[in-house]
Amino acid sequence: MMSEAAAPIRLLLVDDHAMFREGLARMLEKEPDFVVVGQARSAAEALEAVMPGAVTMVLLDVDLGAGRAIDFVSRARGIGYRGKILVVTAGMSDQEAVQLIQGGVGGILHKHHSSEVLCGAIRQVAGGEAWLEPVYLGPLFRTVDRTRLPKRPTLMERDRTVLRFLLSGLTNREMAVQLEISEGAVKASLRHVCEKLGVKTRTQLVKVALEQYKDQL
Repeated sequence: MMSEAAAPIRLLLVDDHAMFREGLARMLEKEPDFVVVGQARSAAEALEAVMPGAVTMVLLDVDLGAGRAIDFVSRARGIGYRGKILVVTAGMSDQEAVQLIQGGVGGILHKHHSSEVLCGAIRQVAGGEAWLEPVYLGPLFRTVDRTRLPKRPTLMERDRTVLRFLLSGLTNREMAVQLEISEGAVKASLRHVCEKLGVKTRTQLVKVALEQYKDQL
């Protein structure tokens, strides 16, 4: 159930098939947190409807007859629409999927899913999370120029040892005993690793170690 304080998700349905739009509208209007504020059969009609504040999310088909979803996305962003866009489609090319994701859509959902899955995707995208059909993950990853990604700093053996102890929950004093060095030297080693990995706190250091260096520890 939607809390009394929560604003409804205001939906604009954009699809050139009237029967699909109308059936979808009837289904969505049964949900307590959804309000269907409009329907459009083309990008031009949809652009007239996405006034600031009027629409929380656009449910957008890819094939709009005379136009394509990417045309609407680029033009909508150009006129200042900053709401969410969830593409609901029977399918598309890998290239078009990548273009839509790069254009800023919040998700891509295939029409063969159940209404329950669709409602979940709407809420997820409205909440700021992405929804993406797994079939488009490969094409998306292939667009990443890995030669331009920043390289991970290289951990020395002492760095790795200190991180292993840290992940095991040892205190600075206990690390000092294990390494047969002073507690001050342990603090210096931790400070060095923090600077190398670009973090400031012990908690952040643990997080980065687990996310980026678990394979080395």
